[in-house]
Amino acid sequence: MGTPESASDHDVIVVGGGPAGCSAGVFTARYGLDTVIFDKGSAALPRCAYLENYLGFPAGIGIDDFTALMHAHVSEVGCNIIEERVEAVTRSDAGERFVIETQTGEVHSGKYVIAAAWYDGSYLRGLDDDAMFEQQEHHGESEERFDPDYHDEDGRTPVDRLYVASPAGARSAQAIVVAGHGAHVARCLLEDHRRERGYSGGVAPHYDWLRSDAEFAGEWAERDRWRTWFNSEMEADLPEDRLAELQEAYIDHAFDTHRSDQEVETATERGLRRLVEVIGPDRILNHVDDDLIRERGKELEEVETTNTN
Repeated sequence: MGTPESASDHDVIVVGGGPAGCSAGVFTARYGLDTVIFDKGSAALPRCAYLENYLGFPAGIGIDDFTALMHAHVSEVGCNIIEERVEAVTRSDAGERFVIETQTGEVHSGKYVIAAAWYDGSYLRGLDDDAMFEQQEHHGESEERFDPDYHDEDGRTPVDRLYVASPAGARSAQAIVVAGHGAHVARCLLEDHRRERGYSGGVAPHYDWLRSDAEFAGEWAERDRWRTWFNSEMEADLPEDRLAELQEAYIDHAFDTHRSDQEVETATERGLRRLVEVIGPDRILNHVDDDLIRERGKELEEVETTNTN
């Protein structure tokens, strides 16, 4: 089908707002790709009574709080979350974009689609039916469902620019594994995106991390050192002007990831503040132990006394 004039255009469309979809969306949005997440439909996470094995929550976390934190995170990095169920994904007539239609008739288009919905994948029918679906036993009944082996371990599929983060067989079994797999699939998408631009070898993969002052000490504080490294990693034979353009863009990005000690401190404080905002300051205060407050007060008094003396 053609792309309707009323369609909203995006770089990445993620179908599914659980751990896999949100994790993928964080990576693509932070990279700078216009990303939208559709979140409505059957999901596995709400079936969990309480989440006790997700790293970073020592005594576990309630499902509603965990979901609120996920959605706040993707919103923070620029993802738009739309509470709509995706009914169909098709190709435009030119084959260059995907066109998705929601249950209420909204139409969106995107260059990439990441399937991250736990349910049966029926919204993908028409893209590659013969290979994409198979007969499976489900609760004692045989039915046609999405084949978890249709995509490779990196989420790539035979359909160009279609990636699958979920369902993913055993990798869809635990929230923390699902989230990690979603991030991995997103990084594979970004690597493919970068290869289209001309990056190759060791500079094709994208690493989303911030660098401290120590990472820019000595020779690494000089752009020429980065140029040398870039040239040693690139494998593609490109025209000199294009190579220089990619090289400088890569180095610009590397220097943009630098954070001073003061910037790290500011980010740390803001991160804690946002966490409190999402959970709710009143809820947090209601669970602060009075004995802990008194103990902390004594520690501060002792520090103040020592500094005075």
